[in-house]
Amino acid sequence: MRKSTIYIFVLGLAVVILTTLASAGLVVSAQNSNSSAAANTNAAPKKHKPRPKSKGTGRCDSTKQEQVDLSGTYTGKARHGSEPAEDATLTITGNTFTMTSGSETHNGRVTAVNTCGYTAVTMMMGDLTPPTPSPNPPAALPAMSLRAKKVGNNLTLTSVPGEPKSVWFSTSGGGGKAKPKKHKAKAKSETAPAKTTP
Repeated sequence: MRKSTIYIFVLGLAVVILTTLASAGLVVSAQNSNSSAAANTNAAPKKHKPRPKSKGTGRCDSTKQEQVDLSGTYTGKARHGSEPAEDATLTITGNTFTMTSGSETHNGRVTAVNTCGYTAVTMMMGDLTPPTPSPNPPAALPAMSLRAKKVGNNLTLTSVPGEPKSVWFSTSGGGGKAKPKKHKAKAKSETAPAKTTP
């Protein structure tokens, strides 16, 4: 055999071996990439960190108060103490009010503040003119604490628990007392026909 032929043979063999190794390396590389991709698809999904909860408690802020304007003319019923309810008209203009009930008319000052859906009302009865300074000032005007419920043009004022002067006014009438519920009579069940003996 010639030396040149041996060189060509060895060179060809080397090329075949290198090609085989290179293709094997590609296959291994491809298998590794496929196995890593498969491993990634089978891996558990990443968990997202939960968002921090808001600091709000879901309750309203009792420190926030909003002035309420109850201005308007309301016609309904009024009751003072244990007296029967009478027709009444209440006119509120800004912070002043006039109530006419039966033969009596009362004037005074009114303020209303809403906190957490609760409207607190203070009504001060009497002449609002400041008294003349003197060594014996007049007694303070009587004041009442009430709760207001206003829906549309309807207004209800009710004395708060513990208020010594019980006052009630409502445009819906009713005298300020809960109406008893009417119970419906149950329908009589049909009786089965009497058995007859043959």
